[in-house]
Amino acid sequence: MKTKNLLLVIFVAIGSSLVTVSAFRYLSEKQLNGTPMLGEYPTNVRFTNYKPTTSENYMSASTDFTNAAALTTPTVVHINTTYSPKQRSNNSNIDPFRDFFGGNDFWNFRMDPYGNNGPKESSGSGVIISDDGYIVTNNHVIEDGDKITVILNNKKEYTATVVGSDPSTDLALLKIEASNLPFIHFGNSDSTKVGEWVLAVGNPFNLESTVTAGIISAKGRNINILKDKGSIESFIQTDAAVNPGNSGGALVNLHGDLIGINSAIATPTGSFAGYSFAVPVNIVKKVVNDLVKFGVVQRGYLGVSIANINEDLAKKYDIKTLEGIYVDAVNDGSAAAEAGIKSGDVITAINDVKVTSTSELQEQISRYRPNDQITVTVMRGDKQKVLNARLKNAEGETSIVRKDQVSSFATLGADFQNITSEEKKKLGVNGGVKVTKLYDGKLTKNTDIREGFIITKVDNKLINNIDDLKAALQNKSGQGVMIEGTYPNYGGTYFYAFRM
Repeated sequence: MKTKNLLLVIFVAIGSSLVTVSAFRYLSEKQLNGTPMLGEYPTNVRFTNYKPTTSENYMSASTDFTNAAALTTPTVVHINTTYSPKQRSNNSNIDPFRDFFGGNDFWNFRMDPYGNNGPKESSGSGVIISDDGYIVTNNHVIEDGDKITVILNNKKEYTATVVGSDPSTDLALLKIEASNLPFIHFGNSDSTKVGEWVLAVGNPFNLESTVTAGIISAKGRNINILKDKGSIESFIQTDAAVNPGNSGGALVNLHGDLIGINSAIATPTGSFAGYSFAVPVNIVKKVVNDLVKFGVVQRGYLGVSIANINEDLAKKYDIKTLEGIYVDAVNDGSAAAEAGIKSGDVITAINDVKVTSTSELQEQISRYRPNDQITVTVMRGDKQKVLNARLKNAEGETSIVRKDQVSSFATLGADFQNITSEEKKKLGVNGGVKVTKLYDGKLTKNTDIREGFIITKVDNKLINNIDDLKAALQNKSGQGVMIEGTYPNYGGTYFYAFRM
């Protein structure tokens, strides 16, 4: 009897064990089959502490901005620029597009910009790029300033000197006498991607060390805001909030690396309305290096007239692709002409870097100096050609131009041409020089001169042609100049006085 009871107990125990094991196996298999393991099957679910395997991927996936903000804020400075009333006189030709800017513009003057009741000030930002006091900012933040004061993150103040500026990219380089300063590290704007998180750091509305976040919305953006001759616009567009006073501040990635200098905002009101624009750091590097080494930016020119390709243009000229830049004309004696580039070619790459718009092409060319040799990939009909071009300067030469060699004539910001025989006869003069196009420069900033004006005298010296005009302005930097002339369709003589 006892033996039978013992066998029954053993049988029940074995049966229970088998049931338990079977149930466990069944439930386990059901769970695995119903819920894929992370990383093994596609899923939209991620644990909150999930970390990709590489630090780079983690940084791009992370939304923690504290590290980048901590690295950047000590390197961003506050810049106050003081102007004398005579340099901010009323000018009916002031460009309304300067309202995009967030520094030295209408919105940021602490006093009435049209008043004459004393010095005026504007406020902007800057970024320390070396421990011995070099600071990069926007040209429009410090342009024509009498005194530039730099206030560090630790509240120390310094008077800055201008090493050089480049209106065509809206950049300027300052220097303060200091040492052991915190400085930012340059990133690579080429490697940035649309959708990437970025931080904008600056001093909007005189609120020091302000950090905002957003994403890169677009690259290679041309907003037609820089009116200087030969302007380079290939902005990084972001939705990080930027306001008046942010100009010259830092745009950084989540590593805290500088990828751009905040320069402009698209706005109907003067304040942030959704988009801001920054000069890519790869342009900044080139400009800064040139200003330190030469005192002036060395710009290489290809010498072509170009246009973006769209459906209409492609149909009109039977272009086989919508990618690239259409060459409308090639300047005689230019680098492009000597390289064999022809009207009708489509430029698709510079030094094997793909370009799809005029702004991207201009950005790539802006990274090189006169006498630099580059490869230009073009499509000519159905055939691809790789051509070698040696870039030239604005004067059509391959030589480097130093600061003391830049003529006063070049700072006028205008295109000129000698007047025709018919115009001489009509005006009753022996000669003259017509202003055919105006850019940002001395004439637009300091006078009300308009296109079509004919210059007949400078400081009472007769001007018969462009060579006379260049000679009259030679060695005039820092001095007052009186231009005299007339408008073809208006009677009388007009005078414009300004400081070179």
